[in-house]
Amino acid sequence: MFVRNLSKINRVNIKNLNNFQKNFFLLKNRSFTTTNNNNNELIGVVKQDSYAIVSLQRAPANALNLELLRSIATTIDNLEKDESCRGLILTSNVPRIFSAGLDITEFCTNDKTRLADFWRNLQEAYLRLYGSRLVTIAAINGAAPAGGCLLSLSCDYRIMSNGFKIGLNETQLGIVAPFWFMETMLSVLGRRSLVERLLQLGEMLPANDAHSIGMVDVVTETPDLVLPRAQEEMKKWLQINDYARYQTKLLMRKNLIEKLKNNRENDIQQFCDLITQPPVQKVIKAYLANLAKPKK
Repeated sequence: MFVRNLSKINRVNIKNLNNFQKNFFLLKNRSFTTTNNNNNELIGVVKQDSYAIVSLQRAPANALNLELLRSIATTIDNLEKDESCRGLILTSNVPRIFSAGLDITEFCTNDKTRLADFWRNLQEAYLRLYGSRLVTIAAINGAAPAGGCLLSLSCDYRIMSNGFKIGLNETQLGIVAPFWFMETMLSVLGRRSLVERLLQLGEMLPANDAHSIGMVDVVTETPDLVLPRAQEEMKKWLQINDYARYQTKLLMRKNLIEKLKNNRENDIQQFCDLITQPPVQKVIKAYLANLAKPKK
């Protein structure tokens, strides 16, 4: 799926390129017909002419547990197998929440087998989204901390509603974001000093502040305007030749993709070792206990 070196792109057969471009024009206005919903209702899929609206719907907060992460990867894989699907809008069906990030209850264990499976599926969902051949637009219609922010940053374009915050706030839970979280943010923002400050402080930025530094591309006044604006933006992206756009995307992203793919097991081991440390477990359990307290 991923281009491993520039020479492979340079050796693309002209006949194959012509066939690709021919198919591009044939499929441009064709609708696709894969199933409308799957993955035990954790994810809703609504088909448009040549793209899909993929909605996270694991109430109450779209927390990314093992099952939801598997569903995200499977959904992207299914859409990519359908040649007439050219784009994906990622959004939420849960009011006021895009995704609350990784499900912290997955961390509250010393079972390294379960932890490793969880982290491996997070890696897979990220790789599928970050390296997708599809146009990917995040329609952020609610809060997007931590893993929710990562999903957004992994997309090609981000539209967010005013009134919500976004950011990688792992340090506030005593957790260190892995290198691929950090480098994804850096690739979007482009300013290392800014990214270092945001990551060390675990800052959550209001939508307008996120827009001012380039973390999101457009801010709408209300959540109901996010999806229509994303659909409008999708039309613009679908005017571009798919082959040229995708190869450009891969050239920009392939180093990070390959870095993670080549270090997956080491990354999993580091995560398991960190999360099972007694001080980290203590912070996680205290955080969960605080969440369980009745709201005043």
